[in-house]
Amino acid sequence: MNEIDNAVQQMQALTLKAYELGLEYAPKLVLTIITLMVGLWVIGGIGRLMKLSMEKSKVEPTLIPFMTGLVTWVLKVLLFISVASMIGIATTSFVAVLGAAGLAIGLALQGSLANFAGGVLIMFFKPYKVGDLIESQGHLGVVKEVQIFNTILTSPHMKQIIIPNGATSNGSIINYSVEGKIRVDLSVGIAYDEDISKAKAVLMDVLTKHEKVMQEPAPFVGVLELADSSVNLAVRPHCHPDYYWDVFFEVNESMKMALDANNITIPFPQRDVHMSNA
Repeated sequence: MNEIDNAVQQMQALTLKAYELGLEYAPKLVLTIITLMVGLWVIGGIGRLMKLSMEKSKVEPTLIPFMTGLVTWVLKVLLFISVASMIGIATTSFVAVLGAAGLAIGLALQGSLANFAGGVLIMFFKPYKVGDLIESQGHLGVVKEVQIFNTILTSPHMKQIIIPNGATSNGSIINYSVEGKIRVDLSVGIAYDEDISKAKAVLMDVLTKHEKVMQEPAPFVGVLELADSSVNLAVRPHCHPDYYWDVFFEVNESMKMALDANNITIPFPQRDVHMSNA
């Protein structure tokens, strides 16, 4: 009988202890579950709002899911830490370990993180986009792809150029396409005894008749310099960036043909030699 009584008393004690624990922790558990459910719902709403906002701002499509996922996961980690602390789980050590691990990873990957941050800035502020002709870090080319860590260009020589986004975002960028027009800088020399006004008129006629040369801004022809063997004329047509090389080569060819047709001499380098009998 004593053993049965002891067992009954232990059972009663355990039941009482469970009841007391239930009274103490049940409200916390219910509050924790409610907090978790509401928190996940709020985080989902924040993710959807971020996605809509970035879509309206025309952020690079490849960046939208990445940034949305990153922000939502960070918020979920913070939520789970808060929920764990609500039910009495010590999170101080966990947060310290997480912070130390983050610092170590950040130091080890600081170059990659700089490129990542640069990629985010480029995709948000869009100093250039796919198809633009740009010059950055000493390289000229058409933007083929904007990745999160690198920007890939195709050079005029059809070579692939990979530029880290960290260096690009912190350096100078020349975008030749953003204005929708680009100036082609050409020059041609004529002999000193030729009529400059006539030569300018001939060259201007070439520019006004070329279908890929813009008439607004108006093309320009003027005296660039008085060189040793020629009067050099500056020829400045504008065109769409896609037609830059077409205009460059075609206008050069057309100018030579037009000057020849009008008997305007393009001189060779020459020197005057004076002979003395002394």
